[in-house]
Amino acid sequence: MKKLYYALVIAVASLVFGSPGARAQTTTLRFGKLITGQGDVIADAVVVIEGNKISKVSSGEKSIPPNTTLIDLRPLCAIPGLIDVHTHITYYWDKTSGTNPWGSRLDPVTTVFLAQENALKTLKTGVTTIRDLGSSGGTDIAMRDLINRGAMKGPRMFVAGNGLHISRARVTPGVSTVDPGRADGVDEVIKVVRQELGAGVDWIKIYGSTGSAQNVTGFQTFTQEEMAAAVTIAHLAGKRVAIHSYGPDGCKAAVLAGAESVEHATDVDKATFEEMIKRGTYYVPTVDHNRYYIDHRDEYGYTDQIVKGLNDYIDRNFKSLQLAIKMKVKIAMGSDAVFTGFGENTRELRWFVKAGMTPQQALQTATVNAAELLGKKNELGAIAPGFLADIVAVDGNPAENIDVVIDKVRWVMKDGKVVVDER
Repeated sequence: MKKLYYALVIAVASLVFGSPGARAQTTTLRFGKLITGQGDVIADAVVVIEGNKISKVSSGEKSIPPNTTLIDLRPLCAIPGLIDVHTHITYYWDKTSGTNPWGSRLDPVTTVFLAQENALKTLKTGVTTIRDLGSSGGTDIAMRDLINRGAMKGPRMFVAGNGLHISRARVTPGVSTVDPGRADGVDEVIKVVRQELGAGVDWIKIYGSTGSAQNVTGFQTFTQEEMAAAVTIAHLAGKRVAIHSYGPDGCKAAVLAGAESVEHATDVDKATFEEMIKRGTYYVPTVDHNRYYIDHRDEYGYTDQIVKGLNDYIDRNFKSLQLAIKMKVKIAMGSDAVFTGFGENTRELRWFVKAGMTPQQALQTATVNAAELLGKKNELGAIAPGFLADIVAVDGNPAENIDVVIDKVRWVMKDGKVVVDER
């Protein structure tokens, strides 16, 4: 009777937990070449995936395990899933005739639903992870959570909710308006940061200067003391801070305040870059986003005068990028994609190569560098055992030509699941 009892227990356990010695179902990928993101290049590469993580990286047919689902992607080249550290994915324009992207106003629920288009276009560029730096109405948090639960297809998202900004409109007596993110003075900054953290953001975003869209001014807004207060509160909660600054003054204050990254900055001097090197602060140049505005000027209704200002800004932005590369400042790729800019997420990489990086160095800005900035260097940005299975297959050799990464993405896996297949 005891033998029968134990036999039944083993049988039930086998059904629930699998038979003794049984292996989890694996997926195996085979590539003509693989760039690990950790400095190695592997020919005839084999990547074994269990669940959503990479378990083994090797080479040759003999390393393919038995009883696996094999996806043969030869002769394509594998690179790590790319990371865009500056987007606004819930900025969606429905292209209604007679409207302007900046004037488009949709309710939050509709916005999240329609912004799936931006998410899918992002995946098709090989970008499997984004840091989304500014939204409204909780749309970025909702979209992140929907993607995480598998209810929506899109890149992994780290979000910042409402960016902190100073008062920007005259107060009308007797009229009360809600302006999420508005903070004037240290006390208000602390309060608003805590509100954003309570809402569930992953990052704190601060608008440390003027400048956006057609406005290319860069006047500092928050003081260094206010920025430092935000950084202190964010760090207490284990969160990081990104500070927008179009100009050099806000950039310097952001670095000294302890922000993890500074976005956009132009006319940055050597002393500020030296301080960034000392502190490990990341520079996210976003040179290409103004190229995008120029190319899409008809959508935005931008005049020749506006385009002239955007081109001047690009020139100054590019010169700061060149200096940063020369000085070996940490740089991460950010597109600042908005509205119809999704699908163009990786064009920033061309500017990096033009400014002096090798194609390999440019690729690192969207992989290992970006992963480190996100605090995910042991999970993202590389194809290695223990890392999340975010893998992109491109047609060509990215180590020789960065355009391969931008224009020839053929297949994308995120979290161990194929999300794009355009072979």
